[in-house]
Amino acid sequence: MGLTMEDHDATPVPADNSAVPETPVSPPPGQNDELTGQKKKYEELNDRYLRLAADFDNYRKRIARDHETQVQLANERFAVDILEIADNLDRALKADEEHLRTGVEQIHHLLAGILARHGISPIDALKTSFDPGIHEAVAHISSDEREGTVVDVVSPGYRMHNKVIRYAKVAVSKGNQTNDEKNIRIKREDWEY
Repeated sequence: MGLTMEDHDATPVPADNSAVPETPVSPPPGQNDELTGQKKKYEELNDRYLRLAADFDNYRKRIARDHETQVQLANERFAVDILEIADNLDRALKADEEHLRTGVEQIHHLLAGILARHGISPIDALKTSFDPGIHEAVAHISSDEREGTVVDVVSPGYRMHNKVIRYAKVAVSKGNQTNDEKNIRIKREDWEY
C-alpha cells in the first residue's frame, strides 16, 4: 500500500476522546489583562453607585427631618404669638367695665398684627360680587343691591399667602323683588292685545 499525499495531511484522530488531554484555552496574550481591568472598573463603578444610593437616601431622610423641624418651629412661633393674646384677654377680663372696650380693641389690633405677620389676611367681601372661590353663601335675601352682591358678612374669610384658608360666610342679594315683580307685571301688560 502506497501512501498518498492525502494520508500525510490527515491527522489521526483516536476513536476515544478520553485519550486527548484537555488543555485549558487561554485567551490571547494581552486580553487577560484587559478582562481583569474591566472587572476592576466594574467593581469600582458598582461601589460608587452603592455609595451614591446610600448618600441620596441619607439626604432624603435629612431633608424630611429638616422640613419637620421647620414646621414645628413655625407652629411654635405662632403659638407664642397667640399666647400673648390669651394673656391680654385674661387682663381684659379682670379690668373694670370702663376700660373693657378699650382693652378688647387693643387685643383685636394685636391679633390683626399677629395674623398679618404670619401672612394671614381677611377677605374683603361686603358689597362685592359673590365669588364661590372665596365666599360661602349662607343666606339669599332681598335688598336694594343688585342680584349676586354680598350684602352681609356673617363670618369673615381669611387667606394665608393668597390661599383661602377659610371662606367668608355671606348673605347674598337676590335683588329687590318688589321692583322686579312690578317690572314683570308691566312687561306682561305690554304683551296683552
